[in-house]
Amino acid sequence: MAAPGKLDVEVELKSSADKFWQGIRDSTTLFPKVLPNDYKSIQVLEGDGKSVGSIRLVHFAEAGSPVVTFTKEKIEAVDEEKKTLSYSVIDGDLLKFYKNFKATLVVSPKGEGSSVKWDCEFQKASEEIPDPNLIRDFAAKTFQDLDAYLKA
Repeated sequence: MAAPGKLDVEVELKSSADKFWQGIRDSTTLFPKVLPNDYKSIQVLEGDGKSVGSIRLVHFAEAGSPVVTFTKEKIEAVDEEKKTLSYSVIDGDLLKFYKNFKATLVVSPKGEGSSVKWDCEFQKASEEIPDPNLIRDFAAKTFQDLDAYLKA
């Protein structure tokens, strides 16, 4: 059985922490509209899509993610004050490669703008599976593109 792993990335943003956090909180409607090459749709299946226990079905565009076409995510934790969000992947293509996958993101003020730190904990389905660098890079690109939209 493959050992658990962890990856992270930090992206510096021009947007304020409050503005970027609001963009993340509104991702259900914002991502498919603002990032159509990456996100086909995001549907709320349970809850309001923002609070703990909410389940969202994310369909990715082919250009954005050729390997993963959809994921079902469950929000595990939200802290509005600390601008922290954690979610687990509970269904979808990603689970063909990883037995479990949980991600956390934290938005923090930084200088004139802010930064977002994203990390994931995962367990590979087998030793041959690579670390989810593609997923990390996709998350970083999403944050950069959202920041560019918010600053436009």
